[in-house]
Amino acid sequence: MHEAKTGSRSLGRTGKWVAILLGMCVFVIAASPAPASGQQAPVGENATASQKPDAPTPQDASESGGAKAQRADAHRFWDRENDWLFAGVGAARTLDYFSTLNMRRRGRQEILLSNDAVDNHAAFATIEAAGTAVSIGAAYLFHRYEHHKLERWTSIVHIGLATTGAVRNYCLKTAHVVPAISP
Repeated sequence: MHEAKTGSRSLGRTGKWVAILLGMCVFVIAASPAPASGQQAPVGENATASQKPDAPTPQDASESGGAKAQRADAHRFWDRENDWLFAGVGAARTLDYFSTLNMRRRGRQEILLSNDAVDNHAAFATIEAAGTAVSIGAAYLFHRYEHHKLERWTSIVHIGLATTGAVRNYCLKTAHVVPAISP
């Protein structure tokens, strides 16, 4: 008979890592300054005598409030590089999905998720898709708060870790179960 679990473990291994990841994202966002909008650069000592601190400075018609001049490395979120990086994350997660199913078929045990979650193919595919969505969401948060290097590195690290895990799954030896001899 199967007994119901009593809830002594509120979070599994995966739940703990998700909670840690979310906590780190909240910390980074809370610690970062809000994006600057419409701030003007202070007049320095190098200003010429003809420029008065009170006088407004002429602005280019294409710029709105000087915000674009301050964000030299700014880019659209769905630019070509992010498109390729997000496609790479999706491909790495797909590779991880199939390598984990292959590993389970060969009798090995999953270490990050429960075997029940992996053996339910629809649930496992949803978990992998959610992992991709969380990666894109984290990259968007970094983009929104102008941490553009972290935005790119989120996807790069995710691709590396998912691919490494998939290669590891394929490299594991098949678990040979020795049948018990009954007298």
